Amino acid sequence: MNKNELVSAVAAKAGISKGDAQSAVDAVFAVITDELKAGRDVRLVGFGNFSVSRREASTGRNPQTGAEVQIPARNVPKFTAGKGLKDAVNS
Repeated sequence: MNKNELVSAVAAKAGISKGDAQSAVDAVFAVITDELKAGRDVRLVGFGNFSVSRREASTGRNPQTGAEVQIPARNVPKFTAGKGLKDAVNS
């Protein structure tokens, strides 16, 4: 499912226009992104948690040349599924 299909599904499920659903989906993504940028977690009980993990700097290799490459430290977004989501997928 891509973003347009998600918007259509939300509009159908909520009984709202696709324009309103587009605004709602965009707003949810923007809020989650802003919270993660600020270093805060987003916890959706029964669905899952969005958080930020720190990945330390490391040394990698260029697969074509075999030369060592320095990979800088960075923050990466992480999603952990909640019990409700896991149960729904496995039932």
